[in-house]
Amino acid sequence: MSNNINPLAGTAHLLDELDKKLMVLLRDGRTLIGYLRCVDQFANLVLHKTIERIHVGREYGDIPRGIFIVRGENVVLLGEIDKDKEDNLPLREVSVDDILDAQRREQDAKIEQQKLLSKSLKERGLNLLADLGHDDMF
Repeated sequence: MSNNINPLAGTAHLLDELDKKLMVLLRDGRTLIGYLRCVDQFANLVLHKTIERIHVGREYGDIPRGIFIVRGENVVLLGEIDKDKEDNLPLREVSVDDILDAQRREQDAKIEQQKLLSKSLKERGLNLLADLGHDDMF
């Protein structure tokens, strides 16, 4: 029996995506959009002209990031951007400052909601296990 294992078998199909505009969702929840320039056998990616897109509700803001190297183990989802649909997003673009403020308000509201739930459960004699945050994932 032959034991020919191609080390690129799992990532070889990514070679077809070179020079295409891709969206990459990371384990920590960030969304990157950029042009795939390089990939290796570990699915590590090099993105060019990268932006970090932040969504809050029906608004989004883009932060320019330039060249971005992503470890393959941090990629949750990767897909090609449809150029026709990109121009007709059902979202409204806002400034970076506005989207960061909206993101901060959204996170504060989630924390406040978590505190109220924890307090309510505590009053009933129950304890809520803290949800692992993104920092605890690694």
